[in-house]
Amino acid sequence: QVHVVESGGGLVQAGGSLRLTCVASGDTVSNYFMGWFRQAPGKEREFVAGISGSGGNTGYSDSVKVRFTISRDNAKNTVYLEMNSLKPEDTAIYYCAGKRYAGPMILLDINTYEFWGQGTQVTVSS
Repeated sequence: QVHVVESGGGLVQAGGSLRLTCVASGDTVSNYFMGWFRQAPGKEREFVAGISGSGGNTGYSDSVKVRFTISRDNAKNTVYLEMNSLKPEDTAIYYCAGKRYAGPMILLDINTYEFWGQGTQVTVSS
């Protein structure tokens, strides 16, 4: 069973940057497609970014495209989300999730994922 722990959240002013980290244990993370999701108060959890096991295929929601970058270091069993030009509407709890999958698709559906972290809070002040 894979266990993931997110970190790196915090309070930042609009226009600032944060880097979230997701560290996996229990299996080799390169076997898994990994995604970042977020959930703002009163809203549904939504897809933010995803990356294939090799790191060669990535996808982003339209709201974060260009500003956010997902990457992974399989040697460290770690996935990152670099967030730049942050906006108040980026405020949410950010979750890391994974699914054993080696196909070409970007996995957008939260119900697809097999395991989740506990989340890390990101707050962007205006």
